[in-house]
Amino acid sequence: MKLHTLRPAKGATHKEKRIGRGEASGKGGTSTKGNKGGQSRAGYKSKMAHEGGQMPIQRRIPKRGFKNNNRVEFKVFNIGQIDHLSEKYGITEFNLQNLYINGLISQFDSVKVLGNGELKGKFSFKVNAVSEKAKSAIEAAGGSVEIVK
Repeated sequence: MKLHTLRPAKGATHKEKRIGRGEASGKGGTSTKGNKGGQSRAGYKSKMAHEGGQMPIQRRIPKRGFKNNNRVEFKVFNIGQIDHLSEKYGITEFNLQNLYINGLISQFDSVKVLGNGELKGKFSFKVNAVSEKAKSAIEAAGGSVEIVK
């Protein structure tokens, strides 16, 4: 027995029944496609999410709340995390580029620093937004804050 002599067992495979090849073939006439309509015709392609005239699911399900298209999403860092991040990544200046290089934010993320926790070291921040509590805590520790657009 060799790879080029392998064949399926006798009776395991059948000839494919060809449709639309005359009445005598057993699948002639409408060629198993029923009568009329788009699905019986050549070139038919069903549209994505089409439910055959039934009300589509995206229109059946109720919509809730309000979605503000102008909302600005921030990646948030608390000042309690800053000492830990500084040790782990060796960061002394917290700017968007340093955070991106170390994989803490995505390329187009906006960063906001919040005032939860305590800050032990002296750091400079160049971020998109800072809370008042965080700003006073950073300046009390001897650091600086700069808002970047």
